[in-house]
Amino acid sequence: MTRNEDLWGRAQAVLPGGVNSPVRSFRSVGGGTPYFVARAEGACVWDVEGRELIDYVQSYGASILGHAHPAVVAAVQEAASRGTTYGAPTEAEVLLAEEVCRRVPGVGMVRMTSSGTEATMSAIRLARGATGRSKIVKFDGCYHGHADALLAAAGSGVANQGLPGSAGVPAAVVADTLVVPYNEVPEVSEEVAVVCVEPVAANMGLVPPAPGFLEGLRTACDRSGALLLFDEVITGFRVALGGATEDTGVVPDLWCFGKVIGGGLPVGMFGASSDLMRHVAPLGPVYQGGTLSGNPLATAAGLAALRQLDSTAYGRLEATAVRLQAGLQQVVAHAGLPVQVPRYRTLVGLFAGAGAPVTAWPGAKAAAGTGLYAQLFRVLLDRGVALAPGPYEVLFPSLAHDDDVIDATIERFADAAASLGTYAPSR
Repeated sequence: MTRNEDLWGRAQAVLPGGVNSPVRSFRSVGGGTPYFVARAEGACVWDVEGRELIDYVQSYGASILGHAHPAVVAAVQEAASRGTTYGAPTEAEVLLAEEVCRRVPGVGMVRMTSSGTEATMSAIRLARGATGRSKIVKFDGCYHGHADALLAAAGSGVANQGLPGSAGVPAAVVADTLVVPYNEVPEVSEEVAVVCVEPVAANMGLVPPAPGFLEGLRTACDRSGALLLFDEVITGFRVALGGATEDTGVVPDLWCFGKVIGGGLPVGMFGASSDLMRHVAPLGPVYQGGTLSGNPLATAAGLAALRQLDSTAYGRLEATAVRLQAGLQQVVAHAGLPVQVPRYRTLVGLFAGAGAPVTAWPGAKAAAGTGLYAQLFRVLLDRGVALAPGPYEVLFPSLAHDDDVIDATIERFADAAASLGTYAPSR
């Protein structure tokens, strides 16, 4: 028995499904034993058997600099030497808050949490408290964390498990959640407190906003008095220095951040104008709190990461994404595989089984249903390239993915595609 197999057996005895998040399970790619990571550096991870993998998971986008970046490691080590948590304010949380407010047009204040789920849950509570309304609008296939009201028709891990939502969520909890098609501007009534959207959908594969979609949401919210929330847990400080707001020019009322702002440590954050954030306790009646919010290790890591991310860094990262997309698209065209490789700025998608560009949830679901992604995942893993074990995730090239790494990826992808031979859908 290998070390990996031993750990997998032990994990299944003490963890549901052997994992601490369903997206880490291999169930949506045909089952089997996940690789257990022993260490990581730059663009790669090494499993407990010593196998090196070019990694496009990068902790689902959190490690934008690559794994174990020296500046982040040094910041965490220094912070840890002074203690790991205090339950009291620190300078680092002020500095991180100032950095986010400086970068994102429209953000006047922020509140830190320990996860993206907490951030979106709290932002929606704030929207309801500030407007006095109860209904929320979300989009089919978008994922905003695992708060009860947001699990309806969600993407990412919920979709990977083939679930429409989650058991244990009473119908009454989602009764005020209205689910509408992505890339279509809905009617927004005066009962709606907030329209919650991923400005670039990255939990049903990668689906960019259609021209006029985000602008239309801004207009619809302004007309009805509803608030507009950008869930930028993925896109925040990933697609541009100021996130999707800078990139699209559309300014929402509320933002949610995570991943990049923690430098690889657990973190979340929601923000808005100073006037709106004054509804949050202790200034206002909307309660939110957390023992580890603003944790000194996470804020140190996040600051170290953001300080590496200037306009030059984003230019490099986008050039990397362009090189990766072009190479993969050429490979699948040569192999005759029905695969689309969309790109939005620094993000790359992979719709295996899609013959046409995917613009909304039905197309993403149809592509996933062909089973081609699972086949590609397996043959790529055999060749030392790690994608997320689910067809609704995206590829996260990092600043550590240099030209040599990208070229090696494309070469291995070509070999993997050729190994599939004549493709026949599994459905």
